Amino acid sequence: MGGKSEVAFRLESVPVRGGELRVGVWGESGPVVVAVHGITSSHVAWTLVAQELGRDHRLVAVDLRGRGGSRELPGPYGMAEHAADVAAVIRAYADGPVPLAGHSMGGFVAAETARRYPELVERLILVDGGAPLTLPPGVDPAAGPEVLEKAIADTVGAVFARLDMTFPSRAEHAALWRAHPSFDPWPEGADAYIAYDLVGQEPELRSACRMEAAVRDGQDLYALPGMSPAALPRPALFLRAPRGMFNQPDAPLYTPGRAAEWLPGTVERDIPDVNHYTITIGGAGAAAVAAAIRDGA
Repeated sequence: MGGKSEVAFRLESVPVRGGELRVGVWGESGPVVVAVHGITSSHVAWTLVAQELGRDHRLVAVDLRGRGGSRELPGPYGMAEHAADVAAVIRAYADGPVPLAGHSMGGFVAAETARRYPELVERLILVDGGAPLTLPPGVDPAAGPEVLEKAIADTVGAVFARLDMTFPSRAEHAALWRAHPSFDPWPEGADAYIAYDLVGQEPELRSACRMEAAVRDGQDLYALPGMSPAALPRPALFLRAPRGMFNQPDAPLYTPGRAAEWLPGTVERDIPDVNHYTITIGGAGAAAVAAAIRDGA
């Protein structure tokens, strides 16, 4: 994607329950695509995808309630609440159903939007997210929200712990990310991604994602007793990262076939040589995701 001119970009807002939801919009014409980020992320996770797709589409990426420019929107949180917000965004930017993309937890939001508002969704592109996750070993699914919070922390690692931290400088915040194994080598989209993560002023910088939002939302991500596979109401493509949350080649977030098992009828495809982060904020991963959204297959 290097060498291509930047596409038009603007920040806008959409009225939702309790206030306005921040969205980033790339491109000026063409079909509308709506995109949803992960549990502690923001619309900026879609920047590289959007710079490619925005040449002939309009990509509208949200800041979910409790994150980024939507940080001040009130709870409650959870997939149903986010689906209602995403439905408002689709209605604001499109006259009919749209392709809806979701990365990580955003895949769960996209799936829930399709279930609750199928008339607004043409097809789903689930990027390493959206099918129920396996609980980490030793976690009792009946033990309550506190134990599920630990499961989230174990899954996401230090970048989850940052939500309760303050940083004296942007450099110290960046150092936390630079120590993350999934950011070595440093991805093309990482600088913008982590810069947008901060609110406040030095020496009291903090993450733009609220801990309470991430904790509540994380409770909707795991395969719990009583859950069973359920097909989605719209065609879905699952793009799998072969490497995991910490760049492990032998511990992907999703093993092959898991998405199709829990979301029957979903088509799975691997994006080679990417981890859970670089599938959107690395150049090669973003190009592959953009191509899958554009081609519809």
